[in-house]
Amino acid sequence: MFQVSIGPYSLRVSYNRLPPTYAEATRRAQLVDEFDLASSDGMRCCVEVGYGNAWPFLLVAQRYAPSADCFFPGVLIVPETARMFVGAGERLLAYDLATRKRLWEDSADTGFWSWARHEDVVVMSAELEIAGWDLHGRKLWSRFVEPPWDYAVVEGVVHLDIMDATSEFNLRSGPPANPEIQDPREGA
Repeated sequence: MFQVSIGPYSLRVSYNRLPPTYAEATRRAQLVDEFDLASSDGMRCCVEVGYGNAWPFLLVAQRYAPSADCFFPGVLIVPETARMFVGAGERLLAYDLATRKRLWEDSADTGFWSWARHEDVVVMSAELEIAGWDLHGRKLWSRFVEPPWDYAVVEGVVHLDIMDATSEFNLRSGPPANPEIQDPREGA
């Protein structure tokens, strides 16, 4: 377990197990969100959010898959809007930390990689997707990708490289609709 402080929030994160204080933390938290804990697939992780050393007001515990190699849980907090983004396996979650409620649940096909904040956009990277949300948790855009791929953001422009084919698009408005880009998950 490790602790990270972001703005006024303290996060305690447990990877591949639940914390030893889990029972007491669930009793004290204002919101406890649990997903698939009884499942034997994948690994467990737990994110506790509180202030300083106080007991958490929010606890998110889950078993997630895929959970090997490059698929690790990730958390991003936007202090000025009190939003928290959580990704683990194929599950994506967003929370309003001010009201202590879950805003949405989404999925990352084939597995979540990471969150990153660029200016006023939160970018999610997954095995087969790159997507953007505003700082309040509203989805702005999404684009199918195929490994190996990566991206960089320079002055509000996303520079996307998918298997050495490069493209650029506006960070806020997202990629243009392109009929030449076929998502193989959709029927032909």
